[in-house]
Amino acid sequence: MEVEHVITEITKAIVGKEQEIRKTMMAILAGGHILVEDMPGVGKTTMAVAFAKALGLLEKRVQFTPDVLPSDLTGFTIYKKELGKFVYQPGAVMCNLLLADEINRTSPKTQAALLEVMEEKQVTVDGVTRKTGEPFIVIATQNPAGSAGTQLLPESQMDRFMICLKMGYPSVKEEIEILKRNQLGRSTEHVENVIQTADLLTMQKEVEAIYVHDRMYLYIAQLAKATREKKEIEMGMSPRGTIALCKMAKACAYINGRDYVIPEDVSVIFTDVVAHRTVLTTKARVGHIRIEDLLWEILEEVERPTLKRR
Repeated sequence: MEVEHVITEITKAIVGKEQEIRKTMMAILAGGHILVEDMPGVGKTTMAVAFAKALGLLEKRVQFTPDVLPSDLTGFTIYKKELGKFVYQPGAVMCNLLLADEINRTSPKTQAALLEVMEEKQVTVDGVTRKTGEPFIVIATQNPAGSAGTQLLPESQMDRFMICLKMGYPSVKEEIEILKRNQLGRSTEHVENVIQTADLLTMQKEVEAIYVHDRMYLYIAQLAKATREKKEIEMGMSPRGTIALCKMAKACAYINGRDYVIPEDVSVIFTDVVAHRTVLTTKARVGHIRIEDLLWEILEEVERPTLKRR
């Protein structure tokens, strides 16, 4: 299976994070964007570069700082005297995979410009609209530590990311393996291109065609409703989040070799899709209640449908 070949290549660069790799692959297959939030140096950027190489995607990287402008992303027009006309200079988003490093360190205006492109997959410069690459995927990173000079993404912009992942520190055994691999050069140098862009587009269409039973639609809607009614949650999951949950469940089924969605496909990716879209009440935050714990409670409270194989 081509998906497994891709995952195998990524594990050449990333040690011990198979679940995070698989979920990132699911989001790519579902046509979504990924936010990776964790401490510096745990492999966020390495994973993004490895995916670009394995999938044969045109990749560009922007290291976000306060002086990065919207035009750096969307591009701009400049007058060429020798041609006697204005010529468009493409920005960083004219690619297939954009690595937006430390997205919380740039200005809100630049953040908004990127997130608009993420939604529309096109840019408009001087009245002319141009499409980005196809597919167009953003893997953004942000560090929760070191908040000086950062601009947190508002909830409406966090909602544009299909999933939010945390890499976490490696175990001692995994860290030893990382040390050994890096004696042979950068880990991403060993990642090979195993599929072409056209293959990825075909796989995305196959994911769209995955069957979802009416009972599964009801289950997903009931989970969304439960996040809005939970007393510790001030702002529950949006309809955009419900759509993302369904798309991710389809991708999960696809990766597991099925052409239909089961409840486990929803539960395994539920917190990754929902946690960054919800806001706790002040009382819950003061009480140090974790949103992940509340979401696991919701999964236990909402009755799972029973499905017979088609």
